Amino acid sequence: MKTLVILAHPNLASSRINKAWAERLKKEENVYVHDLYANYPDFKIDVEKEQELVVQFDRIVFQFPFYWYSSPALLKEWQDVVLTYGWAYGSKGTKLHGKEFIVATSTGGPAEAYQEGGYNRYPMNNLLLPFQATANLTGMKFQTPFLFQGAGGELSEKVIQDSAESYAQLLRQ
Repeated sequence: MKTLVILAHPNLASSRINKAWAERLKKEENVYVHDLYANYPDFKIDVEKEQELVVQFDRIVFQFPFYWYSSPALLKEWQDVVLTYGWAYGSKGTKLHGKEFIVATSTGGPAEAYQEGGYNRYPMNNLLLPFQATANLTGMKFQTPFLFQGAGGELSEKVIQDSAESYAQLLRQ
C-alpha cells in the first residue's frame, strides 16, 4: 500500500518526536513524507500539485503535533484549499473515496490528561472527531489514530525510537 504522510510541524528541527518519526518513515519503501512547512513556508499552497500528489496514494496520513486541540495552521490551510467541493467531496468529489486515513499526532501532555476528568477533560478520540468527520465527508476510511502522548516530558532516545519503529510498522501493514 502506497502511503502519503502529510507532515505539518512548524519547527521540525526542534522536534524530538515528529522529527524522529519523519526520519524513520523516509526509510520505508512505500511511504512518502511530504513536509508542508518545508514546501510552503509562505503558506501559498499549490492546490493542483497537492491534488495530483494525493491521488497517487492509497493511504493518507496527517502527521503533526497536537496544537490547541487541533493541527498546526498550515495543515488546516491545506485542508481548506486542497479538499475542495467537486474534487474531495460533493456528488462529483470522489478523488479520495476508498483511501485509508490515519492521524498520527503527538501531545505534550500525558495520556491521563486526555480523558474525562483529566486536565483537558476530553479523550483524544473526541478531540480528533473533526478529522474523522473529514474522512467521512471525503469518502476515506478513518483508521485508529497513532498517538504519542507525553512528548513534553523527559524522554529517552529509546522511547522515541521505539515509537518511530511502531509507527513505521503500522504503515507497513
